[in-house]
Amino acid sequence: MSAVVPPRTAAGPLEVRELTRVEDGETLHALLWRAGGRAGSGWRMASSAVLGGGLGERSRVLNAQVSHGYRRTDPDRHLAELAAEAGVYGSGVGLMTAADVRAYGRAHDGGVHAVATAGLGVRGWAAAPAEGAAGQTPPGTINIVVALPVALTDAALVNAVATATEAKVQALLEAGYDCSGTPTDAVCVAVRRPGAGAEAVPFAGPRSVWGARLARAVHGAVRAAAPNP
Repeated sequence: MSAVVPPRTAAGPLEVRELTRVEDGETLHALLWRAGGRAGSGWRMASSAVLGGGLGERSRVLNAQVSHGYRRTDPDRHLAELAAEAGVYGSGVGLMTAADVRAYGRAHDGGVHAVATAGLGVRGWAAAPAEGAAGQTPPGTINIVVALPVALTDAALVNAVATATEAKVQALLEAGYDCSGTPTDAVCVAVRRPGAGAEAVPFAGPRSVWGARLARAVHGAVRAAAPNP
């Protein structure tokens, strides 16, 4: 396995670098965001990711493409290995998808920046009639990373995840998909750490100032990433 840094980097506050590796003879790609620069200080994230999920300070986000026949049962360890090969260490978020992450969409609104990758081969509605399956679901996956330039309270940060999810579903319906997503969708919301004398924003619902901006950015990124059905 090897990792190299390709020449393309997306500019902007949510600066995404594309990585390429060869794994079991297959060329795969990844997106890397170093939060706030190399040190990644001053950022808090809420994520449903298999690596670095939950709420806490994080230094980077890695969104890695894996093969369609992915069989590893330790995706968290795999993502940590890929981050190390890319030269990044410390606490970070790791996402994975079977989609080609080079086809990512990005959008911004009022200082909020979002990047989305969309694999929609296995999709459906969240409230499906069948029982949930035990074990790991194969990665098809819509992955969303969104960064806000302000601090949020813990409650608002959780609310921001819900707002991002609502915006994702809206974008899918408008794009012509009869679904709410895939069984393995993941989201990561990054916000600034509260500074001295600065109060954290208490609301991030879709009609709040920052929630509305987040929703529009995520909506635009998912629309840009979702292929035609």
